[in-house]
Amino acid sequence: MSKRTEAAFARCQAENRAAFIPFVMAGDPSAAATLATLNILVESGADIIELGIPFSDPMADGPIIQTAGLRALEAGMTLHGVLAIAEQFRAAHPDVPLVLMGYLNPVYVYGYETFARDAAEAGVDGIIIVDVPPEEAQEIEPVLSAKQIDFVRLIAPTSIADRLPLLAKNAGGYLYYISIAGITGAASAPAQQIAENVAAIRAHTKLPICVGFGVKTAADVKSLAPLADGVVVGSAIVKMLHDTQQDLAKVGAFVCELVAGCRR
Repeated sequence: MSKRTEAAFARCQAENRAAFIPFVMAGDPSAAATLATLNILVESGADIIELGIPFSDPMADGPIIQTAGLRALEAGMTLHGVLAIAEQFRAAHPDVPLVLMGYLNPVYVYGYETFARDAAEAGVDGIIIVDVPPEEAQEIEPVLSAKQIDFVRLIAPTSIADRLPLLAKNAGGYLYYISIAGITGAASAPAQQIAENVAAIRAHTKLPICVGFGVKTAADVKSLAPLADGVVVGSAIVKMLHDTQQDLAKVGAFVCELVAGCRR
């Protein structure tokens, strides 16, 4: 686990709260707007930030994040551009963990070795690659590990029964539990089901467990905070950014409400 990520979870644990992890799409609607948003997220209390890598053919993104990615691509955002945003973010916020989230194709085209080097130099702490199952990760995982970049694993409800040991093996940073069998921004799962599945995951790992997908409101966050080490909110923030035309005061106030819900 990266030192920044480890310190963030330790701080949250000491304060008896779940970590708040917002997601935004890099380059939607511009690199400058993304940087301004990231600054507001930190000022509003975000503990770890997930920064989306736009991709033309996403498979797990709901319509809100998918459309945001397409807007970013149309505006000219590339993986090089995402790393440039990461570098500027790191210069302004030396201690806040930054995790990229996207799909394999842009990283594959960039080149694994080159990407790992450039991401590490930009100050990236981890990456979530949605479409790389553990059986296919042997080419990229060691390359990232050599540069101290955490390979954050996704765990779906359908994986609980028989794939947990494999998914937990060689995972880094935290485990991201997908609370619903579906796309981002969909309906929420019952808290009891989430609690049971998080408990099952804990039996296979010492890493923090964070819950996302279908988490939209402060009430959602509040219900999950006692169950998990972190809570991820993406679609609701991305939607507000677009609907308010980047009204960062409104977005910041919303994020403050979500952060408050992380208290146990």
